[in-house]
Amino acid sequence: MTATIDRPSRPDGSIRVSSLPGRLRELASRQPESIALREKEFGIWRETTYGEYWHDVQSAAMAMWQLGVRPGDKVAIQSENRESWVIADLAAQAIQAVSVGLYATNPTAEVAYLLRHSESKILIAEDQEQVDKALAVEDLPDLEKIVYVEPRGVRAYIDPRLMSWAAFMAAGRAALEDDPHRVNGLVDTIDQESTATLVYTSGTTGPPKGAMLSHRNLTWASESAEDLIAAGGLPKGQPQLLSYLPLCHVFGRLYDVCGALAMGSCVNFAESIETVVADLAEIQPTYFPAPPRIWEKMHALVNIRMSDASFVKKALYTVFLKVGMKNAERLLATGSRGFVGEILHKVGQVLVYRSLQRKLGMQRCRQATSGAAPIAPEVIKFFLAIGIPLYEGWGMTETTALGTGNLPGNARLGTIGKAVNDDVMIRLEDDGEILIKSPGIFQGYFKNPEATAETIDADGWMHTGDVGEWDGDFLRIIDRKKDIIITAGGKNVSPSEIENQLKVSPFIKEAMVIGDRRKYLTALIGIELDTTSNWAQRKGITFTTYRDLSEKPEVIALIQKQVDAANEHFARVETIKRFVLIPKELDHEEGELTATQKLKRKVLEDRFSDLIEQMY
Repeated sequence: MTATIDRPSRPDGSIRVSSLPGRLRELASRQPESIALREKEFGIWRETTYGEYWHDVQSAAMAMWQLGVRPGDKVAIQSENRESWVIADLAAQAIQAVSVGLYATNPTAEVAYLLRHSESKILIAEDQEQVDKALAVEDLPDLEKIVYVEPRGVRAYIDPRLMSWAAFMAAGRAALEDDPHRVNGLVDTIDQESTATLVYTSGTTGPPKGAMLSHRNLTWASESAEDLIAAGGLPKGQPQLLSYLPLCHVFGRLYDVCGALAMGSCVNFAESIETVVADLAEIQPTYFPAPPRIWEKMHALVNIRMSDASFVKKALYTVFLKVGMKNAERLLATGSRGFVGEILHKVGQVLVYRSLQRKLGMQRCRQATSGAAPIAPEVIKFFLAIGIPLYEGWGMTETTALGTGNLPGNARLGTIGKAVNDDVMIRLEDDGEILIKSPGIFQGYFKNPEATAETIDADGWMHTGDVGEWDGDFLRIIDRKKDIIITAGGKNVSPSEIENQLKVSPFIKEAMVIGDRRKYLTALIGIELDTTSNWAQRKGITFTTYRDLSEKPEVIALIQKQVDAANEHFARVETIKRFVLIPKELDHEEGELTATQKLKRKVLEDRFSDLIEQMY
């Protein structure tokens, strides 16, 4: 039973709510039969309506309450994206507890740190792998219950803390029948300034820090995301989203929880990270957010397909890519392709673009976003050329994922756009550091007042650590303040700009520029296995392993050409003089990447110090 609450309304009549569970409750009342979630079981889509979604959240919330979870307690979730993730997240928030997301790829040592540091009382673990990580940690005094979603391999375990998701939900449903008003009462009395969730940062330079996001932060992000998406044009029918970005990361949560609840969307859960390409082609989402790595991968995928295409297809692609690039320039400059450009685009749509969009899963996409890291302007221009409305935005965990954005008709290539709305204020310090103030600014770092004081000053401005510059009304990021290289000659160099230019090549997956206090710049480069192996096979070059392929003289020569092409975009002092190919694929579990696939520069400098010194 849904309580009737008197809240101020928006101009369109929808209710402004004080929490995400409150928004879900409103949707369950207004559109109970609308599909909220879709998840595959044995290859068949299983659907959950908004009415069922809210009932499941209430049941999970009552199960937590029965297990002793109270306002302010922490509930950890370690799982790939799935229905149980969002149910547990909103259930914890509904009873005024705090949800804590862990990456499914977090190794045992990181799991131990995160569970201890967060003082989590319950862990929702996806499967045997995640249960094993928790059970391997001996000293977890706060952890009282481990709820496993997938029972395979866990049924025979003997540990009093273990409980199946099925039993957990059954207990919650029974408790909800006995006490049907408790969850509603707790949702009604949520303090917007209280902490809703802990989002741990990626930890590129040290242990992850737990950013505390309040209910106000999340509802502001939800409403702002709705407004941003509406700026790109609302679709006919219910928006479709594909959930694949890790939900413990703020970027994934922005769309799949905050944005989805703002728009009343249907969230389709990818089967796994390996099936995202197939899932995209099947779902054809209305809106699609992705980090640069995904867009670079798609760009490389198109290159592979075109290299294997027939002569006629190659010729058409070459011609209409040039047409598309010209149209992209007009679109960015004026917001329109122009009369002739629009006609040429429609011809290209029939002959080339539509097929590419369908295969990439972007045929119905109204707005695509690149965020979480810088992206090369050439990559954005490529997608605009083939009719995919890709624009770059910027935000951080500490800004609840939102800060600035480019929008259709109001974009500038190579920038991160303008403030997302009038709530956001941005200024630059004398050294170029970006400072931001908005309702999305986090509450601080959990149990780390020193780091909080360093990040948020006395006037409420958050010091982002990013260095930027103004390009008219648009903001351009130069680099992370701590990553800027100062050469032996005293020249300041932005490594990310060079790295992004290198990664425009379909043959380069990873690039890390070296050169701080040195005479010239060098780079560690990791090849893109799919495209490079395809190229090698077409050239008749045999190889066995990633390392073997990286060591082939022909591959080294191929990458040299890519480096030479990238160097043409930079002044002499900023060019890469030498490079070496990394002999292995970088891995999060080996500590070389963060869970969000960012390079851990210090780790790589230490691990490949011999290779680096060889270049000097």
